[in-house]
Amino acid sequence: MIEAEFWDYEDTDEWAEAIAGDIAFIIESALDARGQALVAFPGGKTPAPVFEKLAQKKLRWKNVTIIPTDDRLVAVDSPMSNVASIARAFLPLGARVLPIGTENPDHKLAGNAADARLQDLHWPIDLVWLGMGADGHTASIFPGPDLDEALNGPKARRALGVMPDPLPAEAPVARVTLSRASILSARTILIAIAGKEKRKVLEKAIKDGPSSNVPVGRVLADAEQPIDIHWLDN
Repeated sequence: MIEAEFWDYEDTDEWAEAIAGDIAFIIESALDARGQALVAFPGGKTPAPVFEKLAQKKLRWKNVTIIPTDDRLVAVDSPMSNVASIARAFLPLGARVLPIGTENPDHKLAGNAADARLQDLHWPIDLVWLGMGADGHTASIFPGPDLDEALNGPKARRALGVMPDPLPAEAPVARVTLSRASILSARTILIAIAGKEKRKVLEKAIKDGPSSNVPVGRVLADAEQPIDIHWLDN
């Protein structure tokens, strides 16, 4: 059974501040314990207010490495690039922002390159911050031909390339993503979502666990750590 607790908010500012506060605490704890922090952040529009709040925190950013949980295989200056939005917020603070994917017509090769790059980092990761789509995907673990590999591939595999099927209309491109094993290896998993429909999807996915018909339920099914879910009712 997934151990998850929902934290409810009706105000975007309060929601963003709470998430930023939790992330800052996790980073500070990692820095105090190990002198460095490794965290994974999502892209898209939802994290933007959290990025703004978190960037205001007085942390030793030069000792923090941030990777995307997933990214689209597009140029880094594309509006669809997740690492670009992360870099805009945290590079000026001195954080190390590491891309995991770039424009590449072969998503399998892109995934292999991302995996090789991530193998060189200090694991386990301190935090994986996940979002979730209305269809129940998380990171870029989508339904499609690469779903089984993302869920059940080798535990040592950090990342892989995926081709969602169907391709999302708002970003119809292949992706690279952290694997399920990589996500579950994190010291802390945090989920941030907004909207009543997404909450319904996530609650059912958590209840169904390994038999869930959406990726997020199957990704989280064997999580050993308690998961905080920050939900904005908007």
